[in-house]
Order: sequence, then structure tokens, then C-alpha cells
Amino acid sequence: MIRLGILGYGNLGRGVEKAAAAAEDITLAAVFTRRDPKTLKIASNAPVYSADDMAAHKDEIDVLILCGGSANDLPEQTPAAAKLFNVIDSFDTHARIPEHFANVDAAAKAAGKTGIISIGWDPGLFSLMRLISNAVLPDGNDYTFWGRGVSQGHSDAARRVEGVKDARQYTVPVASAIEKVRSGEDPVLTTREKHTRECYVVAEAGADKDKIAETIKNMPNYYADYDTSVTFITEEEMQRDHSRLPHGGCVICSGRTGENKHTIEFSLKLDSNPEFTSSVLVAYARAAYRMNKEGMTGCKTIFDVPPAYLINRSDEDIRAHLL
Repeated sequence: MIRLGILGYGNLGRGVEKAAAAAEDITLAAVFTRRDPKTLKIASNAPVYSADDMAAHKDEIDVLILCGGSANDLPEQTPAAAKLFNVIDSFDTHARIPEHFANVDAAAKAAGKTGIISIGWDPGLFSLMRLISNAVLPDGNDYTFWGRGVSQGHSDAARRVEGVKDARQYTVPVASAIEKVRSGEDPVLTTREKHTRECYVVAEAGADKDKIAETIKNMPNYYADYDTSVTFITEEEMQRDHSRLPHGGCVICSGRTGENKHTIEFSLKLDSNPEFTSSVLVAYARAAYRMNKEGMTGCKTIFDVPPAYLINRSDEDIRAHLL
């Protein structure tokens, strides 16, 4: 059995717990939290420890999955944890991945551990499809569309606006842009031409709704580069219609070989973004354990992991039934 640890018990951590319970070769050995462990109620019978006490349990865990945020948690937590455990994270700040990789690589190599970063569906499975598509169709272009789905980061940004009690933001791909790509037109698309944003807001009593809408629509780095709609709803409507976290999207590569055109497409439709991401993390935790046993240390990405290491089936079985 692979002994799994979880650091952080939010939506992602709870999803990892479910995915681990569904795996016959994995057991949840511990949950680490920055909260008071005595106050944390989890679904399984795994022990709960303070995050400050991880070093005391380093011999009880084969792989630690870090379930914190990319902005403030993972840049510090993953390199620190890689000194103690084999680690997996879902770091998704694309521009900072090289820096994060270098930090985790140094820590993991020094400790003889294996760390796999930026695992999920984007970055993650979509990254792998972009690589395969570019390798197969080098004379072409790849396009990534996200949604329709809830963006937790953009929702949080909207909730920080003065007068906003709650908010949920959906990223929506522009259908006409997708059709141009699928038809092989190889269009050059701006950010605004690829996606729109739908924002549903519960306003505080007496708040200036016009000001809220304008502030959201003009927010740099989040909304200003998109056509954004802001719809005000009640708390009851928010709970009834927008309490789930669906997401998805597609990667499309359009290219040529000689005079012929080809299109590769990979798509996802997810009822729960965190639960699906958690399942990807657990599969790659299995791979990290196997890779470390074979002496592959340091930091890795999804590009470095043999697919056969992801699944709890023998090589003979996967050749017979999946090849």
C-alpha cells in the first residue's frame, strides 16, 4: 500500500481523500492542517496533525499531496515538504513554473526525493496534449479554451470588491472562435475574442450596484481584457444555482502535413473541478512513489512521467486491454 499524506483540507484536500479511498493500492496515512487539528473533522479515520509537525511523521508517509493555493502557499510549502517527502502539487501560476521547478528540484535532489509539480488538468493533462499535438503536427497551432466553468480565482477577486457579499464567475469560451479553430482556419485570436466572463453577484444591502459592476468589469489582470457581464442575484439564488464548481475546456491543435489539414482535440467536462483535479493528483502520487523507488529523484512535470506508472494495473494487463 502507498501511504498518502494530505497538506490542506479545503475543496482539493477533501477530493484527494475521496480519490484515495477509491484506490485499492493507496491508504490515507495523515492529514496535516494549519488549523487546530482538534477542530478539523474529516470524512475518513486518518489521523489529523498540525502542519508544524510534518517532520515528525516523515517515515509514515510515502507521498505528500499539497492542496494549498498557488499564490501564497505552494511556492513555500512544496520546496519545504520536498526535503521530507515525495511530493505532488497543482501549482498553476504558469509564468512562475520555471522558478517553482528549480526550487523544488534543489530540495528534492538534496533529500533523495521525487517531486511532481503543476499536476491537474491545466497545467497537467492539457499540457500533455499540447506537447503531443505540437510533436505530431509541428506545422500548426494549438489553442486552449476553458469553460464553461467556475473560476475560483476570479470569483475571489470579485468578492474583494467593496459592497460585494458573494460572487461567482464563469469563464465562457466564445463559440465562434472555437468553430474557426475546428474548421482549420488557424485564426489569430485576442484574449477578448477567445473567452467572455459571466459574473453573478450578491450585493450588500444598500451597496451601489452600478459602481460594483464597473469596478469588476475594469479590474486589471482579471476582467478588463474580457467582455464581462455582471448580474445581481439574491443569496438564495446563489445557493440554489451557483453552489457547485463545474469546469472543463478543450485543447485543439490544427496543423498540416503536406497539402492536408488535420485537427486534434482533447476536451473535458467536469461536474467538480476540485474532485477531478484531486483524482489526477492521486494518480500522479502513485507515479511519484514508483519513480522514487527506481531512483528518479528531483523535480518532475507531467512531461517526465511514464503513463504506465499512473495506473494500478500490471504492464501485461494494460498492454492486453488498453494498447
